[in-house]
Amino acid sequence: MPTTTICMPSLSERHDVLERLRQLLGPAYVLTAAADTAPYLTDWRGRYRGAVLAVLRPGSVAEVQGVVRLCAAAGVPMVPQGGNTSLCGAATPDGSGEAVVISLGRLNRILEVDTANDALTLEAGCTLAQAQAAAQAAGRLFPLALASAGSCQIGGNLSTNAGGVQVLRYGNTRDLTLGLQVVLPNGELFDGLRGLRKDNTGYDLKQLFIGAEGTLGIITAAVLKLYPLPETRTTCWLEVESPDQAVALLNRAKHAFDAALTAFELVSEIALGLVVRHIPGAQRPGATSPWYVLAEFSAVDPRKVEDWLAECLGAGAVRGGTVAASEAQTQKLWALRENISEAQKREGISIKHDISLPLSRIAEFIDRAGAALATEFPGSRVVAFGHVGDGNLHYNLSHPETAANAALLAQEDFVNRVVYDLVHACGGSISAEHGLGQLKRSEILRYKSPVEIELMRSLKKTIDVSGLMNPGKSV
Repeated sequence: MPTTTICMPSLSERHDVLERLRQLLGPAYVLTAAADTAPYLTDWRGRYRGAVLAVLRPGSVAEVQGVVRLCAAAGVPMVPQGGNTSLCGAATPDGSGEAVVISLGRLNRILEVDTANDALTLEAGCTLAQAQAAAQAAGRLFPLALASAGSCQIGGNLSTNAGGVQVLRYGNTRDLTLGLQVVLPNGELFDGLRGLRKDNTGYDLKQLFIGAEGTLGIITAAVLKLYPLPETRTTCWLEVESPDQAVALLNRAKHAFDAALTAFELVSEIALGLVVRHIPGAQRPGATSPWYVLAEFSAVDPRKVEDWLAECLGAGAVRGGTVAASEAQTQKLWALRENISEAQKREGISIKHDISLPLSRIAEFIDRAGAALATEFPGSRVVAFGHVGDGNLHYNLSHPETAANAALLAQEDFVNRVVYDLVHACGGSISAEHGLGQLKRSEILRYKSPVEIELMRSLKKTIDVSGLMNPGKSV
């Protein structure tokens, strides 16, 4: 894999850089003590652990520019970091200790809520929950919805093109973005904070930085789309026999409700069982079933949803289900879905796959991959769940017994080959919403064409000439 040679500064040069950074940011915002830097050096899953020259916490766009200029001049690699909720190690530095982490948490201001334009302008260090609350206070909806909303930051959401549970209706983060402000690898500022829905004046430059995982620059602010706040929300937990039946039900729902169908999540019985086992207060909402669907309908008469469900039940399209009768019940149903990752983490390490497939191939993939993995790894189990409405599955393999699980993890490369080759054969992608990071940097070379790889490498070389921006995270 081609790499960019980075000339590292000497010890005296590093001390000089640190002193200049302290003068720029103030000593309190240049962290070097092990106890202070530790929270920034490990990814959420605990898979990757790095080391740093320092953790930097700039408080303004001008300070981010100053930090980048100093580091670029001294040849110091830079790792942008938001809420540190990455699942692929994209925000974790390597173990050399030569890089700095640039944490954006202090850039956390809501700059403008423009209700006439249905646009929200905010800094990249705002959490997703802050963005949602600012929109709601103005009678609007910011529809990006993730389980980590209280800790993940908008800059990270943009850098990974986060998806979440409402992509079916509103699209990924890319679709929710009107404008960006980005500090480039040389410290210059790309200021594209424009709330325009049409701007046909050449390349749409903001799209280069969305999903780039901080390898082309540091996102410092954004203009995001808002939507009317739905007057009603109807949430259903439905029991289905198979993924094939779930996809058929999805098509029935889209035909009946169109854009009023805002979420359609698939959950396996194995996944629900982990939540009930590990998450305090979690309870089954109905009968046990091989698979479940969590569906949400917005801005539609709840009685219409209930009538439709009755028709589905009569036609055998569902086995049974529960409709939330209150906001509290709605939250409990969503908690079952949103706590799957946390329950898995408490159960132990698993081999995770964030994949996307054409809707028409989801059931086929689940059947073929399940059979192949059962043959190759007897006794293993698949925890499958995800945003089936947009074809995004989280497909995770583990062993119930710790000792056997350790042996399974030793064969991770082979597990990935089985899963990813089938994903590719079904016309899918090996990364749907988590990005590549360190986890899939090599894997992607097997599935992207040489033309695509060379285009990405050319962009990286053109924008990040010295290769200092989040090294080790791009192809």
